[in-house]
Amino acid sequence: MDSVQLATFQAVVEEGSFDAAAGALHVTPSAVSQRVKALEQTVGQVLVRRAKPCEPTEAGRAILRLAGQVALLEREALDAARGALAGDRARTRISIVVNADSLHSWFLPALAALPGDLALSFDLHQDDQDHTAELLRAGTAMAAVTAQHEAVQGCRVERLGAMRYLAVGARDVDLATTPMIVFNRKDRLQHRFLATLTRRRLDPPIHYVPAAVAFVEAVRLGLGWGMVPESIARADLAAGRYTELAPGKWLDVPLYWQYWRLESAVLGALTAAVRTAAANALR
Repeated sequence: MDSVQLATFQAVVEEGSFDAAAGALHVTPSAVSQRVKALEQTVGQVLVRRAKPCEPTEAGRAILRLAGQVALLEREALDAARGALAGDRARTRISIVVNADSLHSWFLPALAALPGDLALSFDLHQDDQDHTAELLRAGTAMAAVTAQHEAVQGCRVERLGAMRYLAVGARDVDLATTPMIVFNRKDRLQHRFLATLTRRRLDPPIHYVPAAVAFVEAVRLGLGWGMVPESIARADLAAGRYTELAPGKWLDVPLYWQYWRLESAVLGALTAAVRTAAANALR
């Protein structure tokens, strides 16, 4: 397959439209359309849904992953060939999907620990830990922090450890009637903890607060109770901003690192940095 056609197809999906891809690639929309059609003829499948935004088809997901892998390996090969003569080399874009609590607590230090001479540009996506692997399947991300231990096709998987969550809130919380703070409709941590603790079905009111910092602040302000990562909750508990609702009870969520199965120096360095950061932060 033609690498220019692959890169054009990748741009259409990432930018969301043929016109936006044309602008990013500095070519005409007609050229973008012709390249994508030529790639579809080579593959023998429709690869992109012409919607708003454009999305890869099931066949397109595999080709999108290939396009990203080819781009990464080409960049590394060029950097190795040019060596010191490269000057200001182009940055390698790394697309990663991370759950909100990891992004809020331990993951960014892993990126900060990477050597500056790698010249990386990060494209971070956020999703619930039970759903982060979906972007790997779609070919959108090359690595993910996920709760899914089964390797996505074409990926390696490593266990990172477990993130421990504590149930916290005001002292007078009644779990049956006090509102729960829930991140979004994918977030089931509070429901899982309730089921484990009470062994019966409770249906308290829910406040949806879809931002990690605002989630913790909502608990501090007494809007309701929620499951907060232990690493964040300890300081607030010591300061008396809220209390632990079930001392000695917690919820451990195992986390895994899934990444493309490539012999890539960039992915190798990224994996080593993530492994170290997780060892220091997770149980």
